[in-house]
Amino acid sequence: MKLFVFQGDSITDAGRSRERRLSSWLGSGYPTMVAGMLHQEYPGQFHFLNRAVDGDRSIDLYARVKQDAINLKPDYLSVLIGVNDVWHEFDGQNGCTAEQYERNCRMFYTEVLAALPKIRIFVLEPFAAKGTVYEGERWTSFRRAVEQNAAAARKLADELGLIFVPLQQRIDACAALLGAEAVTREGVHPTDVGYSLIAAALAEKLEEEIAR
Repeated sequence: MKLFVFQGDSITDAGRSRERRLSSWLGSGYPTMVAGMLHQEYPGQFHFLNRAVDGDRSIDLYARVKQDAINLKPDYLSVLIGVNDVWHEFDGQNGCTAEQYERNCRMFYTEVLAALPKIRIFVLEPFAAKGTVYEGERWTSFRRAVEQNAAAARKLADELGLIFVPLQQRIDACAALLGAEAVTREGVHPTDVGYSLIAAALAEKLEEEIAR
């Protein structure tokens, strides 16, 4: 049985269980959707764990690299991180620049790859949708900073042989069609529609990897 571990911040956490006996409760977001798809398509072949933590920045993710990634010895690992690096800087001057974000993620990925050379890592693109989180020029600056982290995530995936999962274009297209409030609650945290977009994007890449 293959182990798939989800990592990230509140977008991935989505209320997942912290209790060992309830470790199969993946929360109310895209991890549960992806697990449902894979359980149906490949019954008995996958086990899923969600180790994302609400509020995490890239440096927090790196601080957990041993306990919540390497020690679990997953066959597959997905990571969605980066919006809090921007958000925490805008609201509390406790975030990271794009350069720091890239450095933190590089340390995380290289340590996981060194310990688990056969692992396949999916790097999900950080995203932001226009909403109530910010308005005007502040929103423009926020979106630009998230895009810089997304570019760094794609760069690392290319350099390290990881699997990049684009999300921003799907989010934007759906927001243009249905309205921004249909995709995220305030510009960051997805609605059910937003979560389904993330799940579909990740499931497609995972299906491609399984078929290789």
